[in-house]
This record gives sequence, C-alpha cells and structure tokens, in this order.
Amino acid sequence: MAYFLQGLTLGLAYVAPIGLQNLFVINTALTQKRSRVYLTALIVIFFDVTLALACFFGVGAIMQASKWLQMAILLIGSFIVIWIGIGLLRAHDTMDNSTKVDVPILKVISTACVVTWFNPQALIDGSMMLGAFRATLPAAKSTEFIFGVGCASTLWFLGISTLLSLFSAKFTDKILRIINVICGIVIIFYGVKLFVNFIQMLIPLL
Repeated sequence: MAYFLQGLTLGLAYVAPIGLQNLFVINTALTQKRSRVYLTALIVIFFDVTLALACFFGVGAIMQASKWLQMAILLIGSFIVIWIGIGLLRAHDTMDNSTKVDVPILKVISTACVVTWFNPQALIDGSMMLGAFRATLPAAKSTEFIFGVGCASTLWFLGISTLLSLFSAKFTDKILRIINVICGIVIIFYGVKLFVNFIQMLIPLL
C-alpha cells in the first residue's frame, strides 16, 4: 500500500500543473456537452497512462542512449506544440448552448494522442522521472507503484472535468476567449522554449 500511495502522490504532483493535456481537457469541458467531456477525459487518461507505462518500462533508457532521438523529439515536438498554440489563438469558441460543438471522435482521439505522446517535455520528464523511480523500487513493488500513478491520472482528469462541467455556466464567451488567448500564448512560448533547447543541443555538434 505504501508504494501505491507513493505512486499516487507522485502522479498527482506530476499531472496537476497546467500542461497541454490539462488545457485540452479544460477547453473541452468549457465548450462541449458533459457526455463528450467525460469521453474526452477517458481518452486523455488512456494516452496518459500508456505514456506513463512506456516511460516506466523503458523509454527512458532508450532516450538516454540516443542523443539524436532526444533532439528529433525536441525539434518535431516544438513545431507541433507551437501549432497547437496558434490554433488556440485563432479559436473562437462560444458558450452558446444552441451551437453544435461536438468534435468528431477520431479528432478527439488524434488530438489527445498528440498532446500526450507528441509532447516532448512529457516524454523527457516522464521518462527520466519514472525511470529514476523504477530504479529505486523493489522489483515486486513496481506494479503497485505504477498502478498508483495510473490512478492519479484517472482521478485528476475526471475530477477537473466534473468541476468545470458543473460550473461552465459561469463562463461567458469573453472569458473563454481570454482563456484561449492566454493558453495559446503560454503554449507557443513553451514550443519556442523547446526549439531553443534543440538549438542548444545542436550547437556543440556543429
């Protein structure tokens, strides 16, 4: 139980800060009907948990062994993240309930996949953090620990989806637009920072 709680608390601390996944779930909760909000949350949870499992059971070792792989992820990921930010800046979502806001399920799945698996910071941070923790755990307790991490993801995304769904009526079109702009700017800055990190890794090799 102690290792499960350790995984749970670590998982919450890792997933709680605002990131691409949270912004995706927040925007969905503020603009779409509750059934789609929970479906989106479950899809994000699936990709988040599978990423955690991949990081925990080996991605970290692969990335540590290949600097070129790290650089490729930084370069490609930076452009993807910037594009997501630009999309938020250009978005004109509405809180008008008469407006059809359903997104095709395949687009929800692809977007959730992109903000999780194509987020280079999540790949790098998750691999290094979970990989390091795995090295400190007794082999028999690894499953208990990673199960706690998975439960943290489930609790967090379902929790914020529920809260935002319940109080979405308090959000106006103007507030939603402000949220989109702020989130877009933050994400673009985040993408530029990743590109700068790529350049910093590239310069010594030139």
